[in-house]
Amino acid sequence: MIFEPMDRIVFAGDSVTDMGSAQPVGEGLFDNVGQSYVRIIENMLSTWYPEVYLRVTNSGVSGNTSRDLMQRFDSDVVSLNPDWVSICIGINDVWRQFDSPAIPDGQVMPEEYEANLEKMILSVKGTVKGIFILTPYYMEPNPQDWMRKRMDEYGAICKKLAAKHGCCLVDLQEVFNRYFEYRHSSYIAWDRVHPNLIGATVIAKAFLSHCGFEYDHQPAKKETQTC
Repeated sequence: MIFEPMDRIVFAGDSVTDMGSAQPVGEGLFDNVGQSYVRIIENMLSTWYPEVYLRVTNSGVSGNTSRDLMQRFDSDVVSLNPDWVSICIGINDVWRQFDSPAIPDGQVMPEEYEANLEKMILSVKGTVKGIFILTPYYMEPNPQDWMRKRMDEYGAICKKLAAKHGCCLVDLQEVFNRYFEYRHSSYIAWDRVHPNLIGATVIAKAFLSHCGFEYDHQPAKKETQTC
């Protein structure tokens, strides 16, 4: 596994990441880390790798666009001195173009989205062990759907920047596309955006597939101390 003992993993994003986490930074006991894929990832890492202590931090804020996340990135991500950073942003950048088409100042167009995402990448590149870029997605199998087609443009920007800066790309749109070959999107998200716990597990599984996570991992037996 790529994570080492006492590494800190900071997950930045919008409501898909947030899901009830403590604000602005959620971690530690109880439900501070929220109920999103971040919670599932921490559960799985703690269950399969109990010998590896990791600090998992949720810096997602519901409703954020890339513009919003960029404005708080220094305080809610960089200043936390993470070892690993995961960025999942862009859904609201696109969504506002469809649910609030008459409010252009709340929308983030592709050019600004690319600039915002690249600034975030550059602000931690070289100081962290790795950066994960999770593509925005829309749980609509039809690629010609207006919003899905637009979302794919933002996903392409993620792919471009991940390749340019050596980030680990997690293509969530492709992950959901494969899942919907077997089940309808309503099974995990009525609004085709906010996943239930099954959908959160789909995201977590996709993330961990890039981390050298081994489902058959067995920690070495801890030696008992005698007096």
